[in-house]
Amino acid sequence: MASNEVASSAKAKYLQIADDLAAQIKSGALAPGSAVPSEAELMQRYGVASGTVRKAIAELRTSQLIETHHGRGSFVRSRPPVQRKSSDRFRRAHRMAGKAAYLAEAEVSGGTPSVTVLFVGPTEAPADIAERLSVPAGTQVLARKRRYFRDGVPTEEATSYLPWDVVKDIPEMFAENPGGGGIYARLEERGQQLAEFTETVRARLATKPETAALALSPGSPVIHLVRDAITTDGRVVEVCDTVMAADQFVLDYRFPAKD
Repeated sequence: MASNEVASSAKAKYLQIADDLAAQIKSGALAPGSAVPSEAELMQRYGVASGTVRKAIAELRTSQLIETHHGRGSFVRSRPPVQRKSSDRFRRAHRMAGKAAYLAEAEVSGGTPSVTVLFVGPTEAPADIAERLSVPAGTQVLARKRRYFRDGVPTEEATSYLPWDVVKDIPEMFAENPGGGGIYARLEERGQQLAEFTETVRARLATKPETAALALSPGSPVIHLVRDAITTDGRVVEVCDTVMAADQFVLDYRFPAKD
C-alpha cells in the first residue's frame, strides 16, 4: 500500500473512533462527568496503536466534548466553557456592586468558582511588563499572582503588575483579598479613574510549568492574554498577564464599527 494510502487509512480510523465516542457522549451512554475509557482500553477495543487513540481523543477535545486533566485522564464535559465577555466584564457597575469578573462569569457558565492567591508582594518588573508600564526593566512593582478554578479544576493563572508609587499607600493591595470589586475598585477609590482596557491575545502551546499549573495534557493549547488598565490621564496602572486553558474559555468581544 502506498504511503499516502496508509496515512489516509490511519486518519479514517482515528476519526471513526472519535465519531463512535462522540455518538456515545451525545446519546448519554457516556454521561456528563464520566471518565472516557483509558488509552489501553480503547487500543484493545478498536485494535489500534496508541497514537491513533491519542489522535481520536485530541479530536474530541477540539470538539469540546471532553476535557483532559493531567494525571487523571479524560472526562466527558459536564459544563460549557466560561463565556468571557470583555465588553461587559470591566463595567464600573460591577465593581461598585462588589463583583469579581471571573467569579461572576464562572457562575453564569454553571460551575463553582474559586481562587488561590499564590503570591502578593514586591518584584522586579520583567522587560515586557516594564515597557507596558513605561518604567525601566527591573523597577520595583507590586505583583499579585492568582490561580483560578471551576469545580476544583484549574482554568487560568494570572499575574497583575502595578506601579509601586500608585499602590504603596493602598494597604488592601497587599492583602490576599483586596475587597469588594477587586483591585480596580481600590484604584478608583484612590483617584485612579479607569478609562479603558486594552488586550493582546495569542494562542500557543502550554509550557511545562503551565501544563503542571493548569493540569493540562502535554501539548495542550493555551490562550495568552495580556491586558493594560489605563486611566483617564493615559497612564497604565496595571498590566495583567494571564494564561488560560484554551478549552475552558470562549472570548467574546464587542466593539463599534468606525469609518
